[in-house]
Amino acid sequence: MSDSDAMLDLAVNIGELRLKNPVMVASGTFGYGPEYADLVDLSKLGAMVVKGIRKIPWEGNEPPRMVEVPGGLVNAIGLQGPGAQGFVDKYIPFLKQYDVPVIVNIWGTTLEEYGEVAAILDAADGVHALEINISCPNVKEGGIAFGTNVDTAANVMQMVRKNTRLPVIPKLSPNVPNIGDFAKIAEQCGCDAISLINTLPAMVIDIETRRPVLTNTVGGLSGPAIHPVAVKLVWEAAAAVNIPVIAMGGIQNAQDAIEFILAGASAVAVGTANFVDPMTPLTVIDGIADYMRRHNVQRFSDLIGALDVH
Repeated sequence: MSDSDAMLDLAVNIGELRLKNPVMVASGTFGYGPEYADLVDLSKLGAMVVKGIRKIPWEGNEPPRMVEVPGGLVNAIGLQGPGAQGFVDKYIPFLKQYDVPVIVNIWGTTLEEYGEVAAILDAADGVHALEINISCPNVKEGGIAFGTNVDTAANVMQMVRKNTRLPVIPKLSPNVPNIGDFAKIAEQCGCDAISLINTLPAMVIDIETRRPVLTNTVGGLSGPAIHPVAVKLVWEAAAAVNIPVIAMGGIQNAQDAIEFILAGASAVAVGTANFVDPMTPLTVIDGIADYMRRHNVQRFSDLIGALDVH
């Protein structure tokens, strides 16, 4: 290692969390850790964001629930998971082996369930932050997604904030007229950071059978196809708030990640690329370090929001 390498500082703060580097894995694309542990050195990650957890065990949707399309994947997994206590009992002991913050993505079908999940995980030793999936349907309101209405989104954020001392990170939906409004609400509700974007609504049809490919009919599009959309929304959200932004959407390499960082993101999450090459998060970390060397940047934090739009 050269003297210049030793001076590189990739660390970043996300609320109270101190990350050794700004690269994490996105919820739903890396399981709960053990699934990838034989392939990837988990200790090198900035943070682990685990698959979505609700209060009770959940089977998700019937297969087929994932289909590859040009530029990415359309999935309707349906947030399958072991439930809050099941996650704590089964996975926390494994994750505590690593000196890496664990961020748990949480969801519910009612406002009350969000609060209950937050309280269970708040009491668990080994959980370091909560990412709120607000793209879920509010069953009491006829299935409207919590995250597409400012008032319902605020209610969820406040409920989670009230039930935990952990850093709270709402994951914002791209399916809104003005992402800045939702980012501001998150900041006003006492959230420590925001993450974006979640998947874009999508549908694939088998023209021979004339039926939807997914049993759920519709799903969420992720992967390289959504990257430019995500960059634009991250840029708008970061400009609207003073809390950190965690960016995701089609990251395949360090260039994609650096776009987000220049647009204002403090950290990034690799998602769909994990299915193609599980080593992608580590190559992104190395690529960011290489970019810093080439541009004579010693502190990663100096890159955040360094976009020149003039």
